[in-house]
Amino acid sequence: MLLFKKKFLEPIASGAKRQTIRVWPRRRLRAGQAEFIPGLGRVRVTAFEAVRPADLTEDDARLDGFESLAALLAELRALYGDRLNEVPCFRIRFSYPAGEAAPPA
Repeated sequence: MLLFKKKFLEPIASGAKRQTIRVWPRRRLRAGQAEFIPGLGRVRVTAFEAVRPADLTEDDARLDGFESLAALLAELRALYGDRLNEVPCFRIRFSYPAGEAAPPA
């Protein structure tokens, strides 16, 4: 299961948000697996990789539904605080609904 704040459900449903960055102590997902988002339904994980916050790009911000890299990093800092630089980060790309092919990046 992937949990999202309610403000992100509409961007996921519209296709504006096709990625999320998660700070987890270990890998929890694999590309190809279907995951459930409460309030939305199933998504298909299309890519899953470790990423350092310093290596995130403007493209990451766009795929994550943010207007800029600065806005994405501010959201991540608000959610994770110091853990952002202490615990591994993972870039998770997904398609919604789960049966559809991922749109081009």
